[in-house]
Amino acid sequence: MAMNKEAQKFLVLGILFVFPVLIYLFFASGKNNFSTLPILSESVDEIESWTTDRGDRIQLEDRITILGFWGRALDRKRGDALNLNQKIYKRFYEFNDFQFVMVLEEGQQEAVSLLQKELTEGVGTDLVKWNFIYADSLGIQQFFQSLKTPLLLDAQLSRPEVFIVDKERKLRGRDDDEGKAVLYGFNAESVAEINNKMLDDVKVILAEYRRALKKYNKPKKE
Repeated sequence: MAMNKEAQKFLVLGILFVFPVLIYLFFASGKNNFSTLPILSESVDEIESWTTDRGDRIQLEDRITILGFWGRALDRKRGDALNLNQKIYKRFYEFNDFQFVMVLEEGQQEAVSLLQKELTEGVGTDLVKWNFIYADSLGIQQFFQSLKTPLLLDAQLSRPEVFIVDKERKLRGRDDDEGKAVLYGFNAESVAEINNKMLDDVKVILAEYRRALKKYNKPKKE
């Protein structure tokens, strides 16, 4: 009988402490369950004519894409790649139609091979959704301009931000970041920004498409 009372005591204490935490987590995740990510621009250029490091062709249409511009600056993008791989890619790459696309200048293939080796070492990351595509400087500039942001590529044709492009080739982001600014992309050099903003926004857009898919597949009433 004493054991029953002791068990009841721990059960009550557990409910008192755990229940408020569960309620908090429910409401904290409400954004991911119920919001949509703002559209910042439309008609991002398609890339199906470009080849990847594997020699195949990919596209933005019908894909949720994390898009980066690394130009010829791969030597200083290893930290960005590791941050993105650990915090975003490994968490979401198994979702259908999700991909990473990194744009580089022709001639960076050997450096990419070294980076891929670094990404797979130790944790054995499956790089099936990591895509590296190559173009000349003019092609990269024109593609970047199709995002229609006020941002500019640097002298090495790169940006610290990565961008979310949806299945309709629309740029997604925040139109009131911290109530005052438009957030076109996420600074991959900053673990804090990836954790506090990008991670949440990727969850939002994936949830948005899951809801749309469920609605589309919902049986119609006779």
